[in-house]
Amino acid sequence: MEARTAPAPTAVLQPHPETGETPATGVEVHVERDGLLLWVRFVVWGEVDRIAWPAEAAQGRADDLWRHTCFEAFVETDDGYVEFNLSPSNQWASYRFDSPRMGMRAADEVATVEGLDGAWDMVALEARIELPHGAKRLGLSAVIETVDGAMSYWALAHPSAKPDFHHPDSFVLDLP
Repeated sequence: MEARTAPAPTAVLQPHPETGETPATGVEVHVERDGLLLWVRFVVWGEVDRIAWPAEAAQGRADDLWRHTCFEAFVETDDGYVEFNLSPSNQWASYRFDSPRMGMRAADEVATVEGLDGAWDMVALEARIELPHGAKRLGLSAVIETVDGAMSYWALAHPSAKPDFHHPDSFVLDLP
């Protein structure tokens, strides 16, 4: 029987240049679109036992998920963008913005975090998100917290000196 290989990632995230030592050696994202649904699979490689994984919680909307290990998708539209926070705890959040960090409010679009799986050197989170009408481009990012509280910030692009996932130049992936 021939061994199966994993599909190539849609995107590979890069740590912010100011990121110090981190147990994560890589973050890749697989993305598939089905109409207004987007399936995402974030895969973190490295010493995953040194990463602080949020405790499991009930599926549902919650705020401030980005303060701990969290995966994010930013979806650009004609009238702004929607930010999705996807926590390994099973919680999620979605916010609509008119422009970078302006006009923040809860978005109507929802997400479903489908849980974690992994091995000794990787952990993956899968989720499905409802795309807003007019979705055009994506920004993908990850916040990774270590067990000792250090943070690293990963994204498709880091267009500013400080980590800023809301920067318009970080929305670099055309939707499939």
